[in-house]
Amino acid sequence: MLSASTRVLLVVFLLAVASAAAFFRHRQNARGARGGRISGPKLAWLLYAVFLWFLVCPLVAMDPAVPGEARIVLGAFAVSMWLRGAAELYMLYVSRNWRPPYGVGHDLGCIALDGRDVWALALVGLVLVSLVVEVAYAALFHQAVEGRTTGEDGVWFADAEQERFRRINRLTLALNVPLYAVLAVLLAVGIGG
Repeated sequence: MLSASTRVLLVVFLLAVASAAAFFRHRQNARGARGGRISGPKLAWLLYAVFLWFLVCPLVAMDPAVPGEARIVLGAFAVSMWLRGAAELYMLYVSRNWRPPYGVGHDLGCIALDGRDVWALALVGLVLVSLVVEVAYAALFHQAVEGRTTGEDGVWFADAEQERFRRINRLTLALNVPLYAVLAVLLAVGIGG
Protein backbone atom coordinates (compact mmCIF):
# COMPACT_ATOMS: atom_id res chain seq x y z
CA MET A 1 0.00 0.00 0.00
CA LEU A 2 2.71 2.52 1.00
CA SER A 3 6.42 2.41 0.26
CA ALA A 4 8.84 1.72 3.12
CA SER A 5 10.21 5.27 3.01
CA THR A 6 6.70 6.75 3.26
CA ARG A 7 5.93 4.53 6.26
CA VAL A 8 9.06 5.71 8.06
CA LEU A 9 8.40 9.37 7.22
CA LEU A 10 4.83 9.12 8.54
CA VAL A 11 6.14 7.99 11.91
CA VAL A 12 8.88 10.64 11.94
CA PHE A 13 6.38 13.37 10.99
CA LEU A 14 3.96 12.24 13.67
CA LEU A 15 6.66 12.46 16.34
CA ALA A 16 7.80 15.87 15.03
CA VAL A 17 4.26 17.29 14.98
CA ALA A 18 3.52 15.93 18.46
CA SER A 19 6.70 17.56 19.78
CA ALA A 20 5.88 20.83 18.02
CA ALA A 21 2.35 20.73 19.46
CA ALA A 22 3.67 20.40 23.00
CA PHE A 23 5.99 23.37 22.45
CA PHE A 24 3.19 25.37 20.80
CA ARG A 25 0.77 24.75 23.66
CA HIS A 26 3.32 25.87 26.22
CA ARG A 27 4.12 29.00 24.19
CA GLN A 28 0.49 29.77 23.33
CA ASN A 29 -0.71 29.42 26.91
CA ALA A 30 1.97 31.74 28.27
CA ARG A 31 0.51 34.94 29.62
CA GLY A 32 -0.43 37.39 26.89
CA ALA A 33 0.25 35.20 23.82
CA ARG A 34 -1.23 36.61 20.63
CA GLY A 35 -4.44 34.80 19.66
CA GLY A 36 -5.36 33.67 23.18
CA ARG A 37 -4.85 30.49 25.16
CA ILE A 38 -5.54 27.09 23.56
CA SER A 39 -7.29 24.18 25.27
CA GLY A 40 -6.15 20.55 25.16
CA PRO A 41 -8.95 19.42 22.81
CA LYS A 42 -8.32 22.32 20.40
CA LEU A 43 -4.58 21.64 20.45
CA ALA A 44 -5.30 17.99 19.66
CA TRP A 45 -7.52 19.11 16.77
CA LEU A 46 -4.77 21.41 15.47
CA LEU A 47 -2.25 18.56 15.72
CA TYR A 48 -4.66 16.25 13.87
CA ALA A 49 -5.41 18.74 11.08
CA VAL A 50 -1.78 19.77 10.55
CA PHE A 51 -0.58 16.17 10.55
CA LEU A 52 -3.31 14.84 8.22
CA TRP A 53 -3.75 17.77 5.85
CA PHE A 54 -0.21 19.17 5.65
CA LEU A 55 1.94 16.05 6.07
CA VAL A 56 0.08 12.75 5.51
CA CYS A 57 -1.73 13.87 2.35
CA PRO A 58 1.29 15.27 0.48
CA LEU A 59 3.50 12.40 1.59
CA VAL A 60 0.99 9.82 0.35
CA ALA A 61 0.50 11.86 -2.84
CA MET A 62 4.23 11.61 -3.56
CA ASP A 63 4.38 7.85 -2.93
CA PRO A 64 4.62 5.96 -6.25
CA ALA A 65 3.03 2.91 -4.59
CA VAL A 66 -0.29 4.78 -4.34
CA PRO A 67 -2.58 4.70 -7.42
CA GLY A 68 -2.34 7.74 -9.69
CA GLU A 69 -5.91 9.03 -9.23
CA ALA A 70 -5.56 9.07 -5.46
CA ARG A 71 -2.16 10.75 -5.74
CA ILE A 72 -3.67 13.50 -7.88
CA VAL A 73 -6.57 14.11 -5.48
CA LEU A 74 -4.41 14.04 -2.36
CA GLY A 75 -1.70 16.11 -4.03
CA ALA A 76 -4.17 18.78 -5.17
CA PHE A 77 -5.64 18.86 -1.68
CA ALA A 78 -2.18 19.14 -0.11
CA VAL A 79 -1.15 22.01 -2.40
CA SER A 80 -4.43 23.76 -1.60
CA MET A 81 -3.87 23.33 2.14
CA TRP A 82 -0.26 24.51 2.02
CA LEU A 83 -1.38 27.65 0.16
CA ARG A 84 -4.16 28.16 2.69
CA GLY A 85 -1.73 27.61 5.57
CA ALA A 86 0.64 30.27 4.23
CA ALA A 87 -2.25 32.70 3.74
CA GLU A 88 -3.70 32.03 7.20
CA LEU A 89 -0.35 32.43 8.95
CA TYR A 90 0.11 35.76 7.17
CA MET A 91 -3.42 36.87 8.13
CA LEU A 92 -2.97 35.74 11.75
CA TYR A 93 0.51 37.03 12.51
CA VAL A 94 1.15 39.85 10.01
CA SER A 95 -2.01 41.55 8.75
CA ARG A 96 -4.14 40.33 11.68
CA ASN A 97 -7.28 40.13 9.58
CA TRP A 98 -8.09 36.39 9.69
CA ARG A 99 -11.73 35.38 10.03
CA PRO A 100 -13.12 31.82 10.36
CA PRO A 101 -15.38 32.14 7.26
CA TYR A 102 -12.23 32.25 5.09
CA GLY A 103 -11.32 28.72 6.20
CA VAL A 104 -14.92 27.56 5.94
CA GLY A 105 -15.04 28.62 2.29
CA HIS A 106 -11.80 26.80 1.57
CA ASP A 107 -12.97 23.68 3.43
CA LEU A 108 -16.23 23.58 1.46
CA GLY A 109 -14.28 23.85 -1.78
CA CYS A 110 -12.05 20.95 -0.75
CA ILE A 111 -15.04 18.74 0.00
CA ALA A 112 -15.53 18.37 -3.77
CA LEU A 113 -12.37 16.22 -4.00
CA ASP A 114 -12.83 12.52 -4.80
CA GLY A 115 -10.72 9.38 -5.22
CA ARG A 116 -10.95 5.74 -6.36
CA ASP A 117 -8.41 3.59 -4.48
CA VAL A 118 -10.05 2.08 -1.37
CA TRP A 119 -7.33 3.02 1.13
CA ALA A 120 -6.76 6.42 -0.43
CA LEU A 121 -10.53 6.86 -0.75
CA ALA A 122 -10.87 6.12 2.97
CA LEU A 123 -8.15 8.70 3.63
CA VAL A 124 -9.95 11.19 1.38
CA GLY A 125 -13.19 10.36 3.22
CA LEU A 126 -11.48 11.06 6.52
CA VAL A 127 -10.18 14.35 5.14
CA LEU A 128 -13.73 15.22 4.04
CA VAL A 129 -15.14 14.41 7.48
CA SER A 130 -12.39 16.45 9.14
CA LEU A 131 -13.23 19.40 6.87
CA VAL A 132 -16.92 19.24 7.81
CA VAL A 133 -15.88 19.10 11.47
CA GLU A 134 -13.59 22.09 10.91
CA VAL A 135 -16.46 24.06 9.35
CA ALA A 136 -18.56 23.41 12.47
CA TYR A 137 -15.68 24.35 14.79
CA ALA A 138 -14.97 27.56 12.87
CA ALA A 139 -18.63 28.60 12.90
CA LEU A 140 -18.95 27.92 16.64
CA PHE A 141 -15.68 29.72 17.37
CA HIS A 142 -16.63 32.71 15.23
CA GLN A 143 -19.88 32.95 17.18
CA ALA A 144 -18.16 32.52 20.57
CA VAL A 145 -15.67 35.33 19.96
CA GLU A 146 -18.32 37.49 18.29
CA GLY A 147 -16.10 37.88 15.24
CA ARG A 148 -13.19 39.34 17.23
CA THR A 149 -10.31 37.54 15.53
CA THR A 150 -8.48 40.52 14.05
CA GLY A 151 -6.12 43.16 15.38
CA GLU A 152 -3.78 43.11 18.35
CA ASP A 153 -6.43 41.61 20.68
CA GLY A 154 -7.73 39.01 18.22
CA VAL A 155 -8.54 35.59 19.71
CA TRP A 156 -7.71 32.56 17.58
CA PHE A 157 -7.80 29.66 20.02
CA ALA A 158 -10.36 28.22 22.43
CA ASP A 159 -9.13 28.51 26.02
CA ALA A 160 -10.03 25.65 28.37
CA GLU A 161 -10.86 28.02 31.21
CA GLN A 162 -13.27 30.41 29.49
CA GLU A 163 -17.00 29.64 29.67
CA ARG A 164 -17.62 30.82 26.11
CA PHE A 165 -15.46 27.97 24.79
CA ARG A 166 -16.82 25.13 26.98
CA ARG A 167 -19.26 23.84 24.33
CA ILE A 168 -16.62 24.01 21.59
CA ASN A 169 -14.05 22.21 23.75
CA ARG A 170 -16.50 19.46 24.78
CA LEU A 171 -17.48 18.90 21.15
CA THR A 172 -13.83 18.91 20.07
CA LEU A 173 -12.90 16.37 22.73
CA ALA A 174 -15.85 14.15 21.77
CA LEU A 175 -14.94 14.23 18.07
CA ASN A 176 -11.18 13.92 18.55
CA VAL A 177 -11.58 10.36 19.87
CA PRO A 178 -13.21 8.82 16.76
CA LEU A 179 -11.17 10.97 14.36
CA TYR A 180 -7.89 9.89 15.94
CA ALA A 181 -9.08 6.27 16.04
CA VAL A 182 -9.92 6.21 12.33
CA LEU A 183 -6.65 7.96 11.45
CA ALA A 184 -4.74 5.43 13.57
CA VAL A 185 -6.42 2.50 11.80
CA LEU A 186 -5.74 4.00 8.36
CA LEU A 187 -2.11 4.68 9.24
CA ALA A 188 -1.70 1.20 10.69
CA VAL A 189 -3.05 -0.31 7.49
CA GLY A 190 -0.95 2.03 5.33
CA ILE A 191 2.24 1.58 7.32
CA GLY A 192 1.65 -2.14 7.90
CA GLY A 193 1.29 -2.56 4.16
